[in-house]
Amino acid sequence: MTGANILLVEDDDVLRELILHNLQARQHRVWQATNAQETLDLLRNRTFDLVLLDINLPDKTGWDILRVARKECLLTPCESYEQTKLPVVVLSAVRPSLSRLTEFQPLAYLPKPFPMDALLRLAAEAAERHVTKIKPTSQLPTQIHQHTPGFSEPHL
Repeated sequence: MTGANILLVEDDDVLRELILHNLQARQHRVWQATNAQETLDLLRNRTFDLVLLDINLPDKTGWDILRVARKECLLTPCESYEQTKLPVVVLSAVRPSLSRLTEFQPLAYLPKPFPMDALLRLAAEAAERHVTKIKPTSQLPTQIHQHTPGFSEPHL
């Protein structure tokens, strides 16, 4: 199976490297960002199948990133009758409010610490959508229970 193009947004070096290693071992192509500006630059210049988004970043929150990305049509095409949506998985040690989940409708929420198998399952589903061009739905997310500056190229 062909891997997915994944944007990993995580400021914790150890967790980011762990996720990166696991995704690459499964043939996914991964770009990394550690703050809001890097994330938005990558979203403006690349196409992704999945975004893994930490909420608590050093400069802004993941919610701030989603707000700007939505305004700039980086998550959903602005002039499209089709509601194609870039799947976002929220990673957070703090449980997001229902209002935030309703407002941004991420594909899923993974509470830290999360089982790596859950994240890898979501990445595999993104790879399947990449291959078959199936569009993700905009349902409320499910909760799954138990730095390099500038642009970062995928580590292969």
